[in-house]
Amino acid sequence: MPELPEVEVVRRGLAAHVVGRTITAVRVHHPRAVRRHEAGPADLTARLLDMTITGTGRRGKYLWLTVGDAADESGAAVVVHLGMSGQMLLGGVPNENHLRIAVLLDDGTTLSFVDQRTFGGWMVADLVTVDGTDVPVPVAHIARDPLDPLFDRDAVVKVLRGKHSEIKRQLLDQTVVSGIGNIYADEALWRAKVNGARLASKLTRPKLAELLDAAAAVMTDALGQGGTSFDSLYVNVNGESGYFDRSLDAYGREGEPCRRCGAIMRRDKFMNRSSFYCPRCQPRPRG
Repeated sequence: MPELPEVEVVRRGLAAHVVGRTITAVRVHHPRAVRRHEAGPADLTARLLDMTITGTGRRGKYLWLTVGDAADESGAAVVVHLGMSGQMLLGGVPNENHLRIAVLLDDGTTLSFVDQRTFGGWMVADLVTVDGTDVPVPVAHIARDPLDPLFDRDAVVKVLRGKHSEIKRQLLDQTVVSGIGNIYADEALWRAKVNGARLASKLTRPKLAELLDAAAAVMTDALGQGGTSFDSLYVNVNGESGYFDRSLDAYGREGEPCRRCGAIMRRDKFMNRSSFYCPRCQPRPRG
């Protein structure tokens, strides 16, 4: 699943090209793409038709478009689940067989949801105010992310100090801190010289703060390079891949020398995934 930088790249592209445009036609090409919208394809289509896209939003890995009209000041949100391979594309699509939803805007632009593996999808949801911020109801339980202007690092450090489980597991828990997935967790842990198997409760407050700062820094760096693309499945709204994968210091570098100390990078299995780390800079906990 795309992580925070990749989703933010998509959000920025949508903000630049579709905000202020009115939806003139909607076509659902595959029912799985709207399976999270319990009322079904016809209801989603009816709720979006003639609505104006008033804004974009993101919390962690979750993306949405706000929509409304003059008769409904409260508005609603189109929550977009990118899943493993979802793409929000402007204009033509590379493979019509993977087209799941197509929206025509009043300026003639087509906004397409393409999803090769069909794990993603759209749903229309009401907005709710949480801690002073309007978010879609399905996103209300998601914590703020390190790039959120209202992110409270010290409060998250306090939460982490009370967690008697692996620090990487906590970084991946979207109810604790959102937006950090497997790639950027490994990168942040490498930068902070922390092994992901260490218990969160055993880390000092300064070290946890350093780790959260490292997560913010690495995701900011990735955002500046358009995100991380290991294949053609993650692209921005114009179909272009990011290139932060060339700058990764930990993830995917098993058997290569650590860029900091030269030790050979290792890979361990973790939560049905892989963790990449330097055995010298990030020693595993004993016992």
